[in-house]
Amino acid sequence: MSKRETILNAATRLFSEKGYHNTALAEVARVTGVAEGTIFYHFKTKEELFAAILENIKFNIVKKYTEFFKEKQFSSGLERLESSIYFYLFLVGTMEEMFLILHRYDAYELAQENPVFRRHFVEIYNFILDVFEKAILQGHEDKSMSVESSGKAAFIIFMMVDGVARLRTFNLYDAASLYQQLQESCCRILQRAPVVEQC
Repeated sequence: MSKRETILNAATRLFSEKGYHNTALAEVARVTGVAEGTIFYHFKTKEELFAAILENIKFNIVKKYTEFFKEKQFSSGLERLESSIYFYLFLVGTMEEMFLILHRYDAYELAQENPVFRRHFVEIYNFILDVFEKAILQGHEDKSMSVESSGKAAFIIFMMVDGVARLRTFNLYDAASLYQQLQESCCRILQRAPVVEQC
């Protein structure tokens, strides 16, 4: 692992635990065992370091979803959506530090002030929304789903899924116990109602 990657990993852990404002670059240097000047060699400012962390989060989410879909065949859009939801929750559990950063309130305050941070957040969430919307569009084509707006439906489904994911991120509730009901609720929202034949 390169020094840059070591710094990035340590900073990700510290930012996820303490937040942006409560993490000093001196502490990142101490944890990584490098001189503070080494950090400034790779990242000119704290803002640049945080932007690199967001870029790395986006890269990892895109990479993992791409690998996941490469190995899968789906019989319907509904099945694709169920798998997309499951995989999102899996990522939240296996990329805890990265998702803790995405779920921290102070990160969104920063995004309101810093257009670079905002762009990274928008790109991350647009990618995830696109994953869900593609499944919904496939479901609309194969008639396993019925929605008026695939974009709005994807947004609503994502908000439900991410809400449960946040419970897991913050250890507020045993979110795993909700996964089955979450899947069923999402499917009920999107499934095509059976056609009733009239006499």
